[in-house]
Amino acid sequence: MNDLKKIIYCCIIILTPVLSFAQKSTTSNFSFVDTAKLWGNTGNKVCVKDLQVTGTKQTKVYIVYREIQFKKGDSIVLADLYKELEQARFQVYNTTLFNEVKFELIALDAANVHINVQVLERWYLYPVPQFKWIDRNFNEWYRTYKASLSRVNYGIKFVHYNLSGRRDQLRIYFINGYTRNVSFSYTAPYSNKKLTEGFTIGGGYLQKRELSIKTNSNDSLLFYPSDSAVKAKADFVYKTWYVHAGYTIRRGFFTKHIFGAAYSYIKIADSVIDKRYNPNYFGDSVNSKGLFDLNYRLQYANVDNGSYPLKGKTAFVALQKRGLGFTGGVNMFMVEAGWNRYYDLGKKWYGIAQVFGSIKLPFDQAYINQRGFGYGENYLRGLEYYVIDGVATALIKSTIKKKLLSVNIPFKYFPKLLTKIPITVFAKTFTDVGYAYTKKKYDTNLNNRLLYSGGFGIDILTLYDINLRIEYSFNQLGEKGLFLHNQSGF
Repeated sequence: MNDLKKIIYCCIIILTPVLSFAQKSTTSNFSFVDTAKLWGNTGNKVCVKDLQVTGTKQTKVYIVYREIQFKKGDSIVLADLYKELEQARFQVYNTTLFNEVKFELIALDAANVHINVQVLERWYLYPVPQFKWIDRNFNEWYRTYKASLSRVNYGIKFVHYNLSGRRDQLRIYFINGYTRNVSFSYTAPYSNKKLTEGFTIGGGYLQKRELSIKTNSNDSLLFYPSDSAVKAKADFVYKTWYVHAGYTIRRGFFTKHIFGAAYSYIKIADSVIDKRYNPNYFGDSVNSKGLFDLNYRLQYANVDNGSYPLKGKTAFVALQKRGLGFTGGVNMFMVEAGWNRYYDLGKKWYGIAQVFGSIKLPFDQAYINQRGFGYGENYLRGLEYYVIDGVATALIKSTIKKKLLSVNIPFKYFPKLLTKIPITVFAKTFTDVGYAYTKKKYDTNLNNRLLYSGGFGIDILTLYDINLRIEYSFNQLGEKGLFLHNQSGF
């Protein structure tokens, strides 16, 4: 209970000064001029006589035009005009290049309109200091390891989100602390003349002082070395270098094909594959392995906000082949699929339905390939403390939420980059149901049984796609608690 109070107090302290200066938002994303002229339209369509973009400095203007489904000279059904403008605004905003996107429509006469797109660019260059726990989530670090500062990484992440003005991103990491990581990646989504193809390349070197080698009967990770005092002084027990490359095709607005290849070489401490620990870590008794991965992903996204959708839908199907063989060692063929539907229920109420599933073949997999629930965003809310391995998984999530607050804090210090800081707060309730299958030879508890959890909480959204999720959850084991999650556009 004391921990619960501490977390609540921290959240109040963080948010109180922000909300105390908040004012109601009166800014609209659309403006209409002389639209009374359209009343005389005797036909069904209006012509886009002119289409202009203003406000771009770093961004190439043709990148904005590429994300708008209508062009200069196109005709739009009058009844669909607002819907077309709204859809175009979503698409431009979802490039994540701009803080603000506004559409202005000017009626020239009964049959012709001028459309002006006004954008306010984000700040693209970030040398971001890094200070982050190495555990799977905040609650595990806070409760299990008492928020130990010895289990954090620190360093700097250099990111340019719009290097050449074509929405290309360069990322360079220099991380030290409990783990060490030096890495880079470069992504160019519009690399051809038609702006329909792109690529990504990257690589890095990573070292860890501890390694998760097994999942125990309580569905918690076992680490090597197991003694915390030894870990603090230990040499790195996990070392890997890796390279990857990808190619994307996006000819329309919503569907993307992603092809990728990667190679990584991993070396672990000799003792890890001892019978006392896990000789099945790589699927055979070796302490080093080269992993070759090929993958393909078909992705669909048509939502109002890619970082925090309130209406629309997304879906994906992904295939991955690891290894050059079919059985034994780290060889694996995986199929994943997901579907998300976001509903605007009216009167500031929203609903979310999410379905996810995966299968890995053959079922007899090395430990390194057995991740099921408990990593990244693939978890049941209320079961964050558990790692649930599985070669086949299914997960259904449902959420109902209501917008409680939407305000803008005036910001006058950098008017060319930022005029206000938005704060939006949602209250929500949710339920999750999942299942993870694994072969019986592994001594775990939550596999091969129906899992369910639920709870309620609040989501707090602000600038640059930063959101904080505060959730009070309970699960089928009779456990309950407060969980914090955060996501950032940085």
